Amino acid sequence: MLAFLLSALLVGACVVAGVAWQPFRAAAGQDGAAPDTGAPRPTAPPAPSASPGPTAATGSPAPAASAPTAPAPGPADAGPRPAGALPFDLPGPAALRSAAAGGKLVFAHYFTPYPLSLDNVSADADYYTRNYLDPAGENGKHERYGGLLRDRPLPVAPKGGDWEYANLQQEVRTARDAGLDGFTLDLLSLTGKNRERADLLMKAAHAVDPAFRIMLMPDMTSLKTDDPAVLAEALAVLARAPAAHRLGDGRLVVSPFKAEEKDPAWWSRVLDTLRGRYGVRTAFVPLFLDFDAHHQAFAALSYGFSEWGSRSYVGQEGATAAVDRSHGLGKVWMQPVSVQDARPNQGIYDEAGNTATLRATWTRAIDDGADWVQLTTWNDYSEGSQFAPSRHNGHAYLDLSSYYLTRFKTGRWPRIVRDTLYLTSRTQFAAADPTGGQSLLMSPRKGSAAPRDTVEVLSFLTEPATVRTSVGPVEGGHETPAGVHARLLPLEPGTSSAQVVRDGRAGPGVELPYRVGPEVRVQDLQYYAASSGRGA
Repeated sequence: MLAFLLSALLVGACVVAGVAWQPFRAAAGQDGAAPDTGAPRPTAPPAPSASPGPTAATGSPAPAASAPTAPAPGPADAGPRPAGALPFDLPGPAALRSAAAGGKLVFAHYFTPYPLSLDNVSADADYYTRNYLDPAGENGKHERYGGLLRDRPLPVAPKGGDWEYANLQQEVRTARDAGLDGFTLDLLSLTGKNRERADLLMKAAHAVDPAFRIMLMPDMTSLKTDDPAVLAEALAVLARAPAAHRLGDGRLVVSPFKAEEKDPAWWSRVLDTLRGRYGVRTAFVPLFLDFDAHHQAFAALSYGFSEWGSRSYVGQEGATAAVDRSHGLGKVWMQPVSVQDARPNQGIYDEAGNTATLRATWTRAIDDGADWVQLTTWNDYSEGSQFAPSRHNGHAYLDLSSYYLTRFKTGRWPRIVRDTLYLTSRTQFAAADPTGGQSLLMSPRKGSAAPRDTVEVLSFLTEPATVRTSVGPVEGGHETPAGVHARLLPLEPGTSSAQVVRDGRAGPGVELPYRVGPEVRVQDLQYYAASSGRGA
């Protein structure tokens, strides 16, 4: 109860101040060895041990343990991207990482509490289904807001052997194959399950692709230490992993979340300890919740800057000034790119406008000349901000990002070679009242766009065509030019679909198979998505 009250107070302070994000950390409840299921769990391998600390004799980090052997993927795991999944031909990882890409890097924010599986159980009865999606889960602790989550990772089949390691490898492959350079790793704790998973992710990244990078992001809203030496020691241990993101000159990139939680003098002691005691040179890239108020004070320490940013499509123009200020100080800029944000447990959401926020934030990164991009987030399902493949969105948001990141990296818009449609909508009207006993309802965050009830048809066409649409009982169609085009339609009860028609012949089509009804059990204000390129 005390933790909940403290969380509520923090949330309230953020809403009043207009702060973009205050993560829901403690309630994720995964610093223990395993989730508290309240029921017997299947036999699982022991949790991976954390990397050893610095040795007393040398004061240097001990070598990390060797990576475990991964089993073969299970039959339900996502394989390589199917042919024709994207409207364009995505260059391979080598091309996107070449000198021609100009050093542009794209990361996704990895949140350790929500891996592909928490207990290696089939999705119909696993921990996500029983305890995070069900309002009565975890002994009713999430009932007030209708359950902790509204979506979950795309299910994977149970595996033998070290299933956690295999699943992390799968996530790395998925990100790499979408064109990403790496993950920014949210370091929530220095011990416990989240830290163990962080160590394992770094091993998995290097095993899958030695060029895939993990940027260390100590989370200053969550880490329980005021001692710079303690954090420096933890970073030094993690820095021994080959996957740790370094610049070409060997400097370790350290990018703390909410860096302003500690003053520049405190951070100087962290960086000095890393260099003096452990021989680790650093490139410091603080991520601020309030960039304007703090970047000048941190300039002397910093290689670059970032911020968490807004999750609504309105007000994104302010990003231009942040990039200009960073470049004016000779710093790189890491631009946040987001898709949406809806947090039942905090009672707030941002109006994403279907894919408007995704497209607006990518446009800012491209047009304003950002050096790096951070997708916020890869997998934080408690805030509904995930780009990772999920049950309700499939690969749609990640596929769309592959299009924009290709332009970001190469300087040229990729040629559209396949007609592809993306369909997005909510499964309920924004003002719907839930009937399931939920007492804490989400309302728009300060600065968000106004709520809207729309279906969006986002078309990628090789040539002009008619797009036929069905939204509940309303049939329609619109003429659509070649290229990328967004069309909004009023949300109606029922299901939605769209299909390309050219010269009287039916082309690719897509259906969003989630019915909009007049009554809803819980409030769910995320936008669901489907793509014709993947058949779902």
